[in-house]
Amino acid sequence: MWMETKTDVEEARRSRTSFSRRVLNTLLSCTGDMKHLDEYMEDKLFVLQLVVWALRGVARVTLANNPLTGALILAALYWASPWQGLLGTLGVLVSTLTAVIMGQDSAEVAGGLYGFNGMLVSLLMGVFSSAGDWYGWLLLPVCFGSATCVFLFSGLSSVLDRWDLPVAVFPFNIIIILYLVCAGQDNPYFPHLPALPPGTLESNGTKLMATEVMRGIPLGVGQIFACGALGPSLLILGALLLYSPLMALHALLGSAVGTLAGLSMAVRHDSLYSGLSGFNGALGCMAVGGLFFTFSWRTHLLAIVSAFLSAYADIALSNLLGTVGLPACSLAATLTATLMLLLTGSLAAYRIPIGQVMAPEHNLRSRSQWTAGNATETESTDV
Repeated sequence: MWMETKTDVEEARRSRTSFSRRVLNTLLSCTGDMKHLDEYMEDKLFVLQLVVWALRGVARVTLANNPLTGALILAALYWASPWQGLLGTLGVLVSTLTAVIMGQDSAEVAGGLYGFNGMLVSLLMGVFSSAGDWYGWLLLPVCFGSATCVFLFSGLSSVLDRWDLPVAVFPFNIIIILYLVCAGQDNPYFPHLPALPPGTLESNGTKLMATEVMRGIPLGVGQIFACGALGPSLLILGALLLYSPLMALHALLGSAVGTLAGLSMAVRHDSLYSGLSGFNGALGCMAVGGLFFTFSWRTHLLAIVSAFLSAYADIALSNLLGTVGLPACSLAATLTATLMLLLTGSLAAYRIPIGQVMAPEHNLRSRSQWTAGNATETESTDV
């Protein structure tokens, strides 16, 4: 009797351990780049494949490559504004389908590389439109601008590939500025709001509120998608955490650094409160802190430097372009990250080739294995 009870307890414990292990493995399979999903989707309907490609494109805006991350981000956008969510969905679908029709590289299309610029263009067109939500005419430039991003991406990639540099969001920044200049503020069909320089002086007696400044740090992550609501911004941060804890950490750190840079330059309080001072710092910090460079204490410090440079460059460009009512968008972070990738010296050894970039934790694990392999090979060849 006692032996049977002991056996039952051991079987129950073994069953619970097995169940916990299965749950943990399932959760881990949803993190990182989810390459196993691509193999599963190979023989599925084109519509289902397109959904996965588009969701990867949504996640690519934050430098991630995970369809579940993309789905959570899209849900956050619909939560903040159904109109903005619709524009973002339309933008990423149009640009991805355009890449398919043009016959672009299938692996790049499946990885979402042709979707994220189109999504950003559509989101910013909606943000700067002064016609309000659900303005049907705006869908025309959204579709045209998203499709045009594919042509620019394809053309720029043939040039930047020579230096092993990513195209990043250069197409988005070019297209949105061209659109705003072409349409003009008083356009009868596509009117838009002017961008205000962050260096505009505050009215007399305006006091800085520390709680609002702290609130602006997570909002800086949401502003990557032009989202200024706290709840959706936290969901976007959670989506990043699902992909990579290192990426989420550097996103928050970069946004905090950008906010600090804004404080040091006495930018408008609204820029600090809304997260606009932080999002370029977040992008610059994420790009260097484990994505394009293997994570180490050296690259971590470099990521903080990249965040500061991105934030200060954004203030300078925003003040310059704001004089004619144009936004600097994410041009500062894109230029800074590109310059960081051109670094020489000892830090260049941490640089990851563009074709091998994956989640930071995977990059770190791969480098550790490579280093261990080299050390073993050196020991075996010593005489």
